[in-house]
Amino acid sequence: MSCEKMAGISQDWEPVVIRKKAPTSAARKDEKAVNAARRSGAEIETVKKSTAGTNKAASSSTSLNTRKLDEDTENLAHEKVPTELKKAIMQARMDKKLTQAQLAQIINEKPQIIQEYESGKAIPNQQIISKLERALGAKLRVLLKVELS
Repeated sequence: MSCEKMAGISQDWEPVVIRKKAPTSAARKDEKAVNAARRSGAEIETVKKSTAGTNKAASSSTSLNTRKLDEDTENLAHEKVPTELKKAIMQARMDKKLTQAQLAQIINEKPQIIQEYESGKAIPNQQIISKLERALGAKLRVLLKVELS
């Protein structure tokens, strides 16, 4: 073709825009997307959330609980093994010439349980006390009832 023929032909170059689907809300919040929008001059809306960056949800509920605990004057404590019962268990075990571990094995409990009962740290459990009674051949619940009442 010669230049003369091309001169008569005019081409109209319109831009063809191929659009992607609109970004999702998560993608719009993405740092890259926000920076790209800034570069292109698009409007960017920033909203500061009232509780952003604070652990307000957790702190508000704990302050209520803390206040309730502070206002609570009742002295709550677990029931402990009475002194008479500790001495009776220790005496009966020694009369049978048993160690704490041996006694624990007889009643199918851990040695730590026997240690806790003899030191008075255990919370009295009727099942364990009845096992101790059978193993030691001594009445222990009578002492427990007398001490608690």
